[in-house]
Amino acid sequence: MIIGTGPVGVTAALLLARHGVPSLLLERHRDIYPLPRAVVVDDEVRRILQSVGVHEEFATLARPAPGLRLLDARRRVIAEFPRSLHGHHGFPQTSMFDQPELERLLRDALARRPECELRGGVEVVSVSQDTDRTAPVRVTFRRDGSDEDEHVWADAVLGCDGAGSITRDAIGAVWEDLHFEESWRVIDVRTSLPVRTWEGAEQICCPTRPATFMRVGEDRYRWEFRLAEGETLDGPKELEQLHELVAPWVDLPSAAHGGGGDDFEVIRQARYTFRARLADRWRRGRVFLLGDAAHLTPPFIGQGLCAGLRDARNLTWKLARVLQQGADDRLLDTYQQERKPHARHVIRVAVAVGWAMTGGQDRGAAIRRAVVGAACRIPGVTAAVSRDLSPALTANPLVRRRPRLTGRSLAGTFCPQPWVIVDGRRERLDDILGDSFAVLTALPPTARMTGVATALGASVIHVGDLDDDGTLAAWLSRGRADAVLLRPDRVVMDTVPTGTGDFTDTAAWAPLLHTARRPAEARPAP
Repeated sequence: MIIGTGPVGVTAALLLARHGVPSLLLERHRDIYPLPRAVVVDDEVRRILQSVGVHEEFATLARPAPGLRLLDARRRVIAEFPRSLHGHHGFPQTSMFDQPELERLLRDALARRPECELRGGVEVVSVSQDTDRTAPVRVTFRRDGSDEDEHVWADAVLGCDGAGSITRDAIGAVWEDLHFEESWRVIDVRTSLPVRTWEGAEQICCPTRPATFMRVGEDRYRWEFRLAEGETLDGPKELEQLHELVAPWVDLPSAAHGGGGDDFEVIRQARYTFRARLADRWRRGRVFLLGDAAHLTPPFIGQGLCAGLRDARNLTWKLARVLQQGADDRLLDTYQQERKPHARHVIRVAVAVGWAMTGGQDRGAAIRRAVVGAACRIPGVTAAVSRDLSPALTANPLVRRRPRLTGRSLAGTFCPQPWVIVDGRRERLDDILGDSFAVLTALPPTARMTGVATALGASVIHVGDLDDDGTLAAWLSRGRADAVLLRPDRVVMDTVPTGTGDFTDTAAWAPLLHTARRPAEARPAP
């Protein structure tokens, strides 16, 4: 069962359906929330959207952006963080979009999956379970307009129910405060007026009125302004204040003449409190937290929604393997082990941007901005900062990290996704790999490689047969690997170090996955 049908909940359901796991989704609203919220995703999330089959439709409504600029109060460039139009995952590294449009795509995809049932107008009132980690979970809910409790039992519950999550309370999780809280005004606009803009996002580093600005679509723009203590920007002078705020970007007629009229439509104005928080636990038995139920991050690096979709991608294949293939329940422990450190890292980066770039009105704020500006002029620093938004997973039973004297270990990192040629057709790599494990090898597979693949139900692909542009072969070479074992989420689980010929230690992960037989005893394919 999935509680909450925002992008995270629906994506989780679609991913489970790809593995043949049925789901029931409960949502208190009857339709998608119609106003914009998230407006940016990265290339890793575009890859997740590919895995649920909506990436082609999403490409028609998304707008690639060239990156982020940090500007001072006079809009002079302090630093620029460029983003590629073809990232590691095969998509633009930054894409702007309208969240209601994405949610509609996901809902349409959900309606096409017979494994998924969505019930709207339903309020969940409690989630309870026995002390047994593997026991079914009881969910109590009420239909809209009814005081009668109804119950359903689920093999697992995914709490995708946002910052006010009832699921988080049910598992006894509490927030860890990561020490950032500011009030901001978010303004979404549609306008045909000329707008002075860079095609990427702009972060205004000003101690008195920090702001963020970005072009979301062809005629869609977003402004975010930090509010002073006690300030609301509401009231009779709201239009005049809005005019003053956006004046550096667009020339509006005076408030007396309508302030833009039909040429400047304010789609939404909302006050938000940006917070940095992390749940102390993400799982209890068969109940899990995902998205804003598990973590809250300030929006300065555009990773809020991205983090939630990463949660869904990480958890769903593991849950499917436990429910359908008898994998050890301890496999589910790796969800928090892998995702919580990454979420903490992203939140800390966002908080650092918030304080060092725009946060704080103390004397040190100007010094911090000067130091950051100087650091960003050092060759390679801006590229390193952008790359570090998705560091390698730390070592655990599903990531075989080995000590290396030189070179970069591939374990815990994502496999790149180039275009490949198969039977004369040009396709993305993931469409060839499917939804299960895969072995990518630069050499003819050994008997043991084949045995590992057979035990996991993995495909074995020789990179030379794909006739790609050399991306995969070069990636393996840089990582000093002859072959890699990819998880269903395309993270490298294990490697065959150059010259060794085999996966050297399957004992760490094989017991969790309940392979059909020990890989060492598996016979080579005929």
